[in-house]
Amino acid sequence: NAGENYIFYTDWMWTSFVVFSISQSTMLAVGAIYYMLFTGVPGTATYYATIMTIYTWVAKGAWFALGYPYDFIVVPVWIPSAMLLDLTYWATRRNKHAAIIIGGTLVGLSFPLFNMVNLLLVRDPLEVAFKYPRPTLPAYMTPIEPQVGK
Repeated sequence: NAGENYIFYTDWMWTSFVVFSISQSTMLAVGAIYYMLFTGVPGTATYYATIMTIYTWVAKGAWFALGYPYDFIVVPVWIPSAMLLDLTYWATRRNKHAAIIIGGTLVGLSFPLFNMVNLLLVRDPLEVAFKYPRPTLPAYMTPIEPQVGK
């Protein structure tokens, strides 16, 4: 789940968002188009995105169970972009290259927009990082607030 770990998000916010957007939209577009072209079933992209969403909910629950904050893993908004991909596939059924080019472009343009809204709703990452020291890391890597002026 590239780019979803918020511990580093404060320092690398824009870079994280770009890496997150490119990797996740590519994963959605390539995986879903692969399934659609080989199964020929419209709606496959939405099905694929739903499976990825559920998988990430499970991962989020696992990290939460390990003592990490609830916001540590952010579930990407794959489903609306996948629906656009399914609509494109349905509209360009006779031309697989058009489905790939137009559908991939729509995913690449829409996914970052949907996720920007998703990421704006997350609590302040710096506050989260200091409030919840990472329990699985050794003590020397636990974040401490800078002792300015002492």
